[in-house]
Amino acid sequence: MRDVSFGQYYPANSFVHKMDPRTKFLFLIVYIAAIFTADNFYALGACAVVFLLSALFSKVPLGSVLRSVKAVLFLLLFTALLNLFFYSGNADAETPLFSWKFITIWPSAVRFAIFLCVRLFLLVLGSSVLTLTTTPVALTDGVESLLTPLKWIKFPVHVLALIMSIALRFIPIFTEETSRIMNAQKARGADFESGGLVKRVKAVIPVLIPLLISAFRRAEELGDAMDARCYSGSNVRTKYKKLRFGWRDLLAAAVAAALLAGVIVLRVML
Repeated sequence: MRDVSFGQYYPANSFVHKMDPRTKFLFLIVYIAAIFTADNFYALGACAVVFLLSALFSKVPLGSVLRSVKAVLFLLLFTALLNLFFYSGNADAETPLFSWKFITIWPSAVRFAIFLCVRLFLLVLGSSVLTLTTTPVALTDGVESLLTPLKWIKFPVHVLALIMSIALRFIPIFTEETSRIMNAQKARGADFESGGLVKRVKAVIPVLIPLLISAFRRAEELGDAMDARCYSGSNVRTKYKKLRFGWRDLLAAAVAAALLAGVIVLRVML
């Protein structure tokens, strides 16, 4: 559980850490758009280069970034298998690599499954760089600032930002809580690693119940603490740190624009 890096902040004095959180959030949106616009491996290679540069300039250990894939590894494998067995592609012009009863694997299916896995892999890695280099408070302040126009239609932007901040803060807390509960259950003889699927699901129930109780208790304590400090969440609240764009943000915007333009060119030309 400690290997899950999503929602955890890695403190460092780097180029990416000093960027405005609004720029990083918009950069991630453009990065995701470029990934889903790409339809060939050359375009995905350009996205991978941008990710490697962002990881390099963030000074975050590459292992910490790669650990974020563990949370979606099953989804990656499941998606790849589905496309491998059910994607036919241009079946009339290809010779199957493998055929047995109703299962037929085509060369285009292998390429598409690999392409899809690489796409999801880069998507998760790019998102993890954002959470590793941005504190939950800064991230929610950036989202609140970007959603400011919605206040004109009476949308509770501040409440949404507060919910997002609390959710991100509780991810590492519940990760540690889950690990602690599992260790306590193992000390009492619980077995989470052997047996079939049904047995493993039953073994997780003694973990989920105390975890839910702990979540409700922490939520109640947090609400009482906010009431004791007269928290109102009104629009007149000020910010301790003002968000300002700098030269780093302009450079990041140029890189994002170049990435999206390059992916579109590669999509049209190839």
